[in-house]
Amino acid sequence: MILPFNEMPLGSRIWIYQSDKKILDQDLIKIKTKLTEFLKNWTAHGDDLKSSFEIKYNRFLIIALNEKSTKASGCSIDSCVHFIQKIEKDYGLNLLDKMNVAFKQGDYISYKSIVEFKILIKNKSVSKNTIVFNNLVNTKIDYLENWEVPAKDSWHARFLA
Repeated sequence: MILPFNEMPLGSRIWIYQSDKKILDQDLIKIKTKLTEFLKNWTAHGDDLKSSFEIKYNRFLIIALNEKSTKASGCSIDSCVHFIQKIEKDYGLNLLDKMNVAFKQGDYISYKSIVEFKILIKNKSVSKNTIVFNNLVNTKIDYLENWEVPAKDSWHARFLA
């Protein structure tokens, strides 16, 4: 069962899938349709999962799940990952590689490997105040408060030494 994202409880579980490139507008329309259809039919042990999604910056797919009514099962999480893998294949995206960093450079969002990100820090192209995307957040409240944060306030801080 799909609900509007803004109606999801603050304690809802969150998964963030970061694209390696900006998703084209025409593909975004198709992806939104497919995500809506997937979430409408998403279940755990036959029970509907109350879920939602939003897409930010044509680059981040954020899926929310209200686990107060029904918790995700291993099978339901696997089905979501398989769905994301299909989106990757159909649209030539990389959404599951967690070894990359996205951050803002003005209005532009950069996507770099951790190695490249460390080099940018060393060269002072990235600072402790650079806005990074902390995709490790796992609840809606955490997402709203701690997803777009200065590098010094995220797991990225360990590279700032």
